[in-house]
Amino acid sequence: MLEQQPVRRFRNVPELIAKSGENLDCAYRAGVMTIYGRSTQERQIELLDGRTIVDFQRGSYLGLDNHPSIVAGAMNALNRYNSLQWSGARTRLNFAITKDLEDSLAGLFGCRAMVFSLVLTANMGVLPLLACGALTNGRRPVIVVDRFAHATISYHKAVMAEDTEVITIDHNNLEELEDICRTRSFVAFLCDGVYSMGGAAPIKELIRLQEKYGLFLYIDDAHGVSIRGRYGEGFARSEFGERLNDLTMIVASLSKGFGVTGSVVMIANEAQERVLRRYAVPHAFSMGPSIPAIGAALASAELHKSPELSVRQSRLNAMNVFFNAQWDEDAVKHDLPIKMIRIGDAKRTISIAASLIENGFYLAAAFFPAVPHDKAALRVCLTADHHETDIARLCALAKDLTKS
Repeated sequence: MLEQQPVRRFRNVPELIAKSGENLDCAYRAGVMTIYGRSTQERQIELLDGRTIVDFQRGSYLGLDNHPSIVAGAMNALNRYNSLQWSGARTRLNFAITKDLEDSLAGLFGCRAMVFSLVLTANMGVLPLLACGALTNGRRPVIVVDRFAHATISYHKAVMAEDTEVITIDHNNLEELEDICRTRSFVAFLCDGVYSMGGAAPIKELIRLQEKYGLFLYIDDAHGVSIRGRYGEGFARSEFGERLNDLTMIVASLSKGFGVTGSVVMIANEAQERVLRRYAVPHAFSMGPSIPAIGAALASAELHKSPELSVRQSRLNAMNVFFNAQWDEDAVKHDLPIKMIRIGDAKRTISIAASLIENGFYLAAAFFPAVPHDKAALRVCLTADHHETDIARLCALAKDLTKS
């Protein structure tokens, strides 16, 4: 008797492994994956073999991940609380410093705030509750997911489908989204703010659809936080009003532009927060960020209230303008810090990335499943800590390698 094969509606891990394994093997052999080293100063990395390279892979867009005050914040919190973590669910005991951080982030971002250890755990907590209507007064939305939404969103499609219809649409296809809004009574759209592999969501147009149809927006703005806004509220949050509305939730990483580790969910009202604190699985049955992480985040929050934030944002913008002037392709001439140098073929992309490492630069080689099969690219993450001389050298070398 033949073994019955499972019906896979939302993910097919065996097929993904089969289609990506060869290129991953190539990337590991070439030495462009899982590299070990230590951060020294600014964007410099000292590798295990003693070489120093300039890192264009990390998403610390404001260069805060090794900022002295943030490192000191982590150490001070550790000394004050004399513990790394409490081994219990957050519905029981919480360090007081956790509330301090959530109150601080709420003030910065004009919303209610809950912190989690990762964006992954935040999405794991929120998305099943959104799908079943627990966050929307019992109204169960049709879930629409952008095809390029981050893996930590897409991973939960099957779980959400236990409670509601889940539809995937083409990337940034507002016409397709509006057609669904016209024919369904209540729709929730899940997308990124700034996409990890380049580009961004059309936030203003999504707000228009929200106002017209009552569309619920769930935006993963992991790569957008800190780079925009008076207090670093981010690419997505800065497009909304003074207070977040009841039809919007934004999850943001604290380990990109914010410079520490963890994540925050920006919540509009007390009822939604109450549901999350009681029923979000990572909150009810697991632990949150560690004491050093919370201390570092509090230090970063204070920095976000200081004049240094705008200085670093301006510096990042300057590096972006300089990069755009060095590169000829219109596809990279935008005001976001993630630049994708399109190569197409995965193995050629890996080979170029390896050559760049040999010449002192580390860029991520992006290929399937991170990007579509024929869209392999080198990803450049610009930060406020980069220098024009390094950007100019990188661009000149990358041009030579991509043309050869």
